[in-house]
Amino acid sequence: MKITLYPPLSIHEIGQRDNQEDALWPLQPTSDSKLFILCDGMGGHEHGEVASQTVSQAIGEWFTTNAVEPLTKSQIEEALAYAYIKLDEKDGGEFRKMGTTLTLLYIGSKGVLAAHMGDSRIYHIRPNIGVLYQSRDHSLVFDLFQSGEITYEEMSNFAQKNIVTRAMTPGEDNRMRPDIIHITDIQSGDYFYMCSDGMLEQMSNEELVDLLSSDVSDEEKRNQLIGDTSNNQDNHSAWLIRIKELFTETVDESLVNEESTSRCNAINIIPKVSTASDEDDVVIVSQPENKLRKGSKWVRICAYFLVALFAIAIIWTLFFHSNEKQNLQHPKPMMQTPISPRYNNDTTNKDTNQSIQHESAGNKQQRNAQGRNYSTGHLQNR
Repeated sequence: MKITLYPPLSIHEIGQRDNQEDALWPLQPTSDSKLFILCDGMGGHEHGEVASQTVSQAIGEWFTTNAVEPLTKSQIEEALAYAYIKLDEKDGGEFRKMGTTLTLLYIGSKGVLAAHMGDSRIYHIRPNIGVLYQSRDHSLVFDLFQSGEITYEEMSNFAQKNIVTRAMTPGEDNRMRPDIIHITDIQSGDYFYMCSDGMLEQMSNEELVDLLSSDVSDEEKRNQLIGDTSNNQDNHSAWLIRIKELFTETVDESLVNEESTSRCNAINIIPKVSTASDEDDVVIVSQPENKLRKGSKWVRICAYFLVALFAIAIIWTLFFHSNEKQNLQHPKPMMQTPISPRYNNDTTNKDTNQSIQHESAGNKQQRNAQGRNYSTGHLQNR
């Protein structure tokens, strides 16, 4: 495969910043150029411009002296290892390390190799068709979009949109690796557009595709991009690379296009969304339900305990009233007053009984006539 290019065009604007932290390589591109690099020094870090310039120049130097066709992904990793060494040499030991994003595009005999780290992007755009490839941002805001926490439209105004999750920084413990993709679905007229995040402050993918699909020269498209981003706050830089011709003598089965399947292609990413519809008034959340069940367990135990106490009280009340009613219906015999032992004396009783038995009827009547309280009077006197 042989690919020829129209003259590549670059944009390198400082924006509203005091210094330029974006870096481009090569400094003077031609139609024969194969390697294109764009780095964005990490905002808020010390010496961001030093990091971006060091990395872009180191990779450019490595390719100039070591690259062998056909270029492979392992060669790109070797070039980055060399850039890390150069970055370590510039490390002054500050607590806040300098750092930079990376976008790299190599146009070779086996197609295009694209590598990136951070939130600077690489686009493959086919005019009047759309975006075929957009590098996935290594950033907090894109992670939130992918997880369904925010929408694509909310990304541009998110408060922490400048936080990157992958970048090149000095130190042996910070050797982050890039995402690398192989692209072979290339046609004449296609654009490869590389840009720092500053270029996208006020421009959507749809606006970018419309601009590159317009029937004007590449120079006019470049000038329009500069005009549309003139009020941007951050540094903003870009490469505009247009494919002129593509020659393939024989079908090479080893040329695999990874655009449609790669996880680093943002076009292939479908964010996770909630299954609840807008019409749902109540959304059931699993975790609070589990907590509620744990509380309900103790509530039920207390309820069972109170019911048991109430049942015991009822049974005790019924049992008490039943005994009381039974006592009223069948009263116990009253205890009789015991007779004095004097009257229980066997001899006395015998004599008394014999006397009584031999009494005449007249004597009985006479004693009865004296009064019915004899025994009582006798006891009282005693």
